[in-house]
Amino acid sequence: MCSVAHKDWAPVEGQLLTQWANEVKPDNVLPEYPRPQLVRDDWLNLNGLWDYAILPLAAEVDEYEGEILVPFPVESALSGVKRPLLPEQRLWYRRNFALPEQWQDQRILLHFGAVDWKAQVWVNGDEAGEHTGGFYPFTLDITELVREDNNELTVVVWDPTDSCGQEQGKQVLDPGGIFYTAVSGIWQTVWLEAVPQQYIRNLKLTPDIDAEQLKVEIDWTGDGPVQTEAVALDDGKEVAVARGGREFNLNLPKAKLWSPESPYLYDLKVRVQQGELSDEVSSYFGMRKLSIGEDQGTPRLFLNNEPLFQHGVLDQGYWPDGLYTAPTDAALKYDLEVTKQLGFNMTRKHIKVEPARWYYHCDKLGLIVWQDMINGGSKFKIWQHSVKPQLIKAKDNKYKASGRQHSANRDNFRKELKEMMDTLYNFPCIAMWVPFNEGWGQFDAIQVAEWVKEYDPTRWVDHASGWFDQGGGDVNSLHIYFRQLKLPKRRDQRPLVISEYGGYSLQIPGHVWHQGKEFGYRKFKTGEELEQAYTALLEDQLQPLIAQGLCAAVYTQITDVETEVNGLMTYDREVIKLSKPLKIY
Repeated sequence: MCSVAHKDWAPVEGQLLTQWANEVKPDNVLPEYPRPQLVRDDWLNLNGLWDYAILPLAAEVDEYEGEILVPFPVESALSGVKRPLLPEQRLWYRRNFALPEQWQDQRILLHFGAVDWKAQVWVNGDEAGEHTGGFYPFTLDITELVREDNNELTVVVWDPTDSCGQEQGKQVLDPGGIFYTAVSGIWQTVWLEAVPQQYIRNLKLTPDIDAEQLKVEIDWTGDGPVQTEAVALDDGKEVAVARGGREFNLNLPKAKLWSPESPYLYDLKVRVQQGELSDEVSSYFGMRKLSIGEDQGTPRLFLNNEPLFQHGVLDQGYWPDGLYTAPTDAALKYDLEVTKQLGFNMTRKHIKVEPARWYYHCDKLGLIVWQDMINGGSKFKIWQHSVKPQLIKAKDNKYKASGRQHSANRDNFRKELKEMMDTLYNFPCIAMWVPFNEGWGQFDAIQVAEWVKEYDPTRWVDHASGWFDQGGGDVNSLHIYFRQLKLPKRRDQRPLVISEYGGYSLQIPGHVWHQGKEFGYRKFKTGEELEQAYTALLEDQLQPLIAQGLCAAVYTQITDVETEVNGLMTYDREVIKLSKPLKIY
């Protein structure tokens, strides 16, 4: 039996750690409720020490090798293991659990925040289900498999990383430059939940500030008519009540609006009754509107019917001690707090999907999010994916060039794109969907962008962030690194955004991933030099472009990541490289 706590656990020594690593304890790992948009009282956190083994693909486990701290990926120092998982291997997990007595006569759901990449799950030796895709939550109903007393949970993971072309993001087996250490296995919270025999599976919340209402759609597991009630609360006081079926509107006249300056959120309680069966959940929502309009003849991005210039940072979401997994919830929130403190009102979540609590913190802090889809296809090459398409005006239906020649690969991209949008739909902070980045794995971008816009017409779409633009999506999206910031003379009617720029680098001794290895776009030797250059970049180059029609800009990047040292903070978050914020909007 795997114990929940163990005195011998410690992070792997000799690694760069953050200050929060000292707060990680096996008996209290990421204890926060993992799903802020759909909250119930009856839940059980399964984070902690599990047994693990790494074996060849065809091998079955006879004996486990040791203990791993879940949910830190096996390659991370905080897992206590720090070993790679190769494509010809599988990672085995095991732990035991007992159900609370008060959960009898209820359905038992097993939730995984994210497992990279293919997960197969057994409970007491019986197969519970499987899931592919390394960035999205999935749920298994294990009611018929669990016992009242001791239960054994087994998870087996296969992760080919960058060897098979599936969506893997910046993870590679041979990291360096702008590509980083692979992440495999469980990397978000694992938890159990007790629910009624019929229950609310999900909510879909769509604000409409012009109509002064919130559209509520309820995914209820049972058939037939239901009676529902939704109550909106303002600081604990009921301000709106609606009753109906599975879909209805909650009227909110003169609603408080969500914005970076005033990120107001309403609490929401939803109750469903069907005969003697009932279920109740808590949630929250923000009233805001994203649109495109003209301001003095220039197309602009509008928030709540007013133009808003968005200045953000690229955020890779990597940690030196936990890789994809922040050591604590406070650490997860810290990057966002610093982003706001440095004068930004937006962040671009770059080729990663975060745990739900990251978006919850963005909602609470008032930080707009541009959300990237995960890249896959062929391995990224600057010439093939960035330069060549522009020179020859290439089309992106030549699937072999992007590693998308197999229809199953393209279908998997579409499946995960929908999964991402469904998972994150209710978070008001998310303003932009970014299906492709710099031609990397790009295919049929116009059609993909049209599908995204049809599926979610409430948000903007950047169909191909960077070089491989074909006139699709809602914005003309530029990446500018090695030349002066300028806007193109020939434009269409889409708002202009610089979705990546900057990349100024400064290595801080004692706070680096690998001493002697340094990657950046423009290197500086002192903090004073970096700050002077950064200030000049914003004030002399970026600021004048706003009057010329620039609507948003994303600076690379908020933190150093491994050998890439172009962050505004060091990788361990110990040093902020700027002495003061610089707000230009």
